[in-house]
Amino acid sequence: MKIQYFQEQINLFIDDNPLNRVSSGDVKLERIFDYPLVRVAKVSDLLFVKLKDPEVIGKYHLLPSEWLPGARSVISYFLPFSKKIRVANRVPNWPAPEWLFGRIEGEEFNNSIRQHVVNIITEAGGKAIAPLLDSRYKEINMHSNWSERHAAFIAGLGTFSLSKSLITVKGCAGRYGSIITDLEIASSKRPYTDLEEYCTKCGECIKRCPVKAISSTGKNLEICSLYLDKIIIPRFNPRYGCGKCQTAVPCESTIP
Repeated sequence: MKIQYFQEQINLFIDDNPLNRVSSGDVKLERIFDYPLVRVAKVSDLLFVKLKDPEVIGKYHLLPSEWLPGARSVISYFLPFSKKIRVANRVPNWPAPEWLFGRIEGEEFNNSIRQHVVNIITEAGGKAIAPLLDSRYKEINMHSNWSERHAAFIAGLGTFSLSKSLITVKGCAGRYGSIITDLEIASSKRPYTDLEEYCTKCGECIKRCPVKAISSTGKNLEICSLYLDKIIIPRFNPRYGCGKCQTAVPCESTIP
């Protein structure tokens, strides 16, 4: 199997899928996600080991081989939000309803994509696991034992920004997914060397954050998390999200 095959299969799964649409009250979305970017990393890449360092994530972050013994490849993808979702959320202050549906219903659809890729691999005789669908997945101190964004960085999808979003050639406004498999799939080239190579440090995400969680030195995850937990969730439950730092910024839909 080649990376192009998985790209094609995810594209087909997204097309005309009712889970990729929203029709609820005033929110009408023909598409939650546009076509994804798909890349592959080798399990042997030493950057996966680096994630266990305390200054990166921590020792509780599991290696691909700890999720799946015999693992060889990590398929990583970025699902860019549709233009309608991104444009709606460019307004200041509260998150747009379209963004909230994209964040929650969109992630439910993302789980279906994860499972779809797992099914493709198992039907072909391979083994596969999506960490975020596994019962072992958990969050510890605002970090998790598997990071979709870091896996995407290692696979060559993009680099980090001041807001801790990952900037890809299709921008940073969207969702990520990954699948670990024992299939040997040719890895993608990582077209960068620096962790924040695509970020210009323009500061637009600093201005966009409603609770000033972002500064010239990075993002305060605790302030961001408290805002979501204490203000956004009570106001918009059962949905939540913000995404202001990912919209109306130069890296919204491209590399600036």
